[in-house]
Amino acid sequence: VPRAGFPRRDHCPRQFRRRLASPPKDATQVMVRFVARDDIVASIRCSLTASGRPAGALRQRQEPALTAQAKSDHVTIDAWRIRVLFSEEAIARRNRELAAEIVKSAPRNLLVIAILRGSFIFAADLVRQLHEAGLAPSIEFMQLASYHSGTVSSGQVTVVKDIDNKVDDRDVLLIDDILESGRTLAFAKDLLIARGARRVLTAVLVEKPMKRVVQFEADFVGFDAPDLFLVGYGM
Repeated sequence: VPRAGFPRRDHCPRQFRRRLASPPKDATQVMVRFVARDDIVASIRCSLTASGRPAGALRQRQEPALTAQAKSDHVTIDAWRIRVLFSEEAIARRNRELAAEIVKSAPRNLLVIAILRGSFIFAADLVRQLHEAGLAPSIEFMQLASYHSGTVSSGQVTVVKDIDNKVDDRDVLLIDDILESGRTLAFAKDLLIARGARRVLTAVLVEKPMKRVVQFEADFVGFDAPDLFLVGYGM
C-alpha cells in the first residue's frame, strides 16, 4: 500500500475527497483510514483516480484472519463503509482484563504516564479500570516524537513534553496506543530508569510484532493487530 500522500489520521473524509498531497499516476486501490468514532478501530478501502478523488464503489479489503478478539462487522458513516477491527465491547472487556493483570504485578507508589497524543482515551479508560480494581495511581503525560512531519518514523525519538513529577524509587506504568517499531517505548523506558524509577512497566492497546525494529516487548498488550494503519479510539 503506498504511503506517500496519505491524509493525516485526524483528517475527515471531506478533506480526503478534495485531494491527496501526491495522488497516484494511474487509477489504483489505496487504503484510507480515518477516525470514525472514538470507541472503535476501523479501516476502509476505495478507488482513486489520478486526481486523487474517489472513484467507484467501496470494496472490502481481503486480509488475513484477525485474532479471536477482532470483529468483522462494519459501520457506515458519511456513506463510507468502515470495517470495525475491535469493537467498543471488546476494548472495554480487554481494559478490565489488563487492569487485573496490572494489579497482579503489585505496583508500589504507581505513577501512570500516558504517551500523548494517541493513547489519551485508552489511558483514561485503563486508569478508570485500575481504580475499580483498587489502585489509585498518580497520572502524568509525556509527548514524544519520532514521526515529526512525515508518515514514516525517522528513527530518532525526541521529548516534546516532559513529565513534572520525579520518578525516584517509584513504579511507573507507561501507556501507549500502538507498539510497532518499539523505538518510542524503549526510549521512554530507558529514560525513566536512568532517572531512578524502581520499575518501569508498559501497556499498549495494540501491537504489531511484524513491525519491530528494536528488541522490546510490552508487559501488557490489549490486542495483536494486522499490519494496517490503525485509527479510532483516540489514535
